[in-house]
Amino acid sequence: MRDDFAYVDDLVPGLRWDAKYATADNFTGAPVDGYLTDRIVGTTALCAALLEAQGKAAAIGLGLLVWDAYRPQRAVDHFLRWAAMPEDGRTKASHYPNIERSEMVAKHYVAPKSGHSRGSTVDLTLCRLDTGAPLPMGGHHDLMDPVSHHGADGVTGVEAANRRLLRSIMEDCGFMPYQWEWWHYTLRNEPHRDTYFDFPVA
Repeated sequence: MRDDFAYVDDLVPGLRWDAKYATADNFTGAPVDGYLTDRIVGTTALCAALLEAQGKAAAIGLGLLVWDAYRPQRAVDHFLRWAAMPEDGRTKASHYPNIERSEMVAKHYVAPKSGHSRGSTVDLTLCRLDTGAPLPMGGHHDLMDPVSHHGADGVTGVEAANRRLLRSIMEDCGFMPYQWEWWHYTLRNEPHRDTYFDFPVA
């Protein structure tokens, strides 16, 4: 691993994580290329900003639950190959119920280059500090559907408020939201703005 990358949990004590792409619990239905261990990696700049965000969340009895941060380019390539394959239906109902697999790139859910591969983008949610239970957000990680967009219709008042709370905390700590995914944030002053890395998460 590069010197300015780290396991996020090493630099953000108490962080909860669930490395979805190291398991079969993701939209491809299998572990993804480049994810060799159940850990989350990011730049040290990302970790510092997440530590600040966790402090803000903790002040109101909440914590952070992270699903992904640094993503090797080989994983992005895996997503593209998978999106081009014939539909098998295994994960459609849970992850993309209202679009076709072949539409994922055109609808901005899968891209040839991902900010994650630069090391300072994170997928996360808020959880209760005492139990670890995620707050209701009106949809789960990698739900490729309009309901996942910021400001989407079809979510309850509580879910919309929780999304706004997460966004407020993240923006206060130097992150920018992504319009299509309520869980996706990129560090505003990311250190590797033009570099896409491909070392494995190991």
